[in-house]
Amino acid sequence: MIREWLVGAATGAMMLFGASSTSDHRPLPPKGEKPHDSAAIKGSVDIACVAAAVAAREQSLSGGMTTFTTDANAAYSARASALASAYAQTGNEAVKKAVRTAWSTFSASLKVARQNWNSAQRTAWSHFKTAAKACRGGEAVSDSGNASADASLGQQ
Repeated sequence: MIREWLVGAATGAMMLFGASSTSDHRPLPPKGEKPHDSAAIKGSVDIACVAAAVAAREQSLSGGMTTFTTDANAAYSARASALASAYAQTGNEAVKKAVRTAWSTFSASLKVARQNWNSAQRTAWSHFKTAAKACRGGEAVSDSGNASADASLGQQ
């Protein structure tokens, strides 16, 4: 009796967790995407075209990030110099005013750097989406769903 129960429980668990040999073991597509028949996609996608679009996007994003980090480093360097000058002054009011100006200038510089990064990121992904659409079957293998990872870098 216990043996039959264990066999039944094991069979039920295998069926529940997908260990049955009769089920389709393909993973579900990401939310919002339709399932694709990989055999049908293989022959109809211009992978080289999509790869070129991805390479152009990544190069554009890399350039935008280089600009962002250069601008951020310049803002930090300018803040350090401005604060050093501020604390070299005499008189509390003069120091307070110079410190406020240093931090205000720093904040404005970082804001512009983030805006420039966000613009570069949006442009790179927009151009990529246009280029990938022009590729035969490009939507089937596109990684556009990951654009939010780049967008989050410029947020604060």
